[in-house]
Amino acid sequence: MTRFILELLRVIVILLLGGAVLDALIKHVYSWFGITLDHNPYVWLVWLAIYLFIYVLYRNSLQFSGWYKGSGRIKLSKPMTLSLVGLSVFLLILPPLLN
Repeated sequence: MTRFILELLRVIVILLLGGAVLDALIKHVYSWFGITLDHNPYVWLVWLAIYLFIYVLYRNSLQFSGWYKGSGRIKLSKPMTLSLVGLSVFLLILPPLLN
């Protein structure tokens, strides 16, 4: 049970820190093109894209380096990985186009 709680805390830290770092990076890249997300009503699409990407990263590599060693630790299939990463990229492109 202790390993499960530690892994859950690890996932929360990955989501918070990874999300913050990717959010800052994406805002910086958008600023190169003169796009700001401060008052964009579609900024939630960027956050969804970030968390989809973190989900893929966790399922395909990070889950195998954690404390939890239980069953059900399976990588995403290649088509699912490509679909989710493609959807993530599409969601990153969408907010500037909709604004």
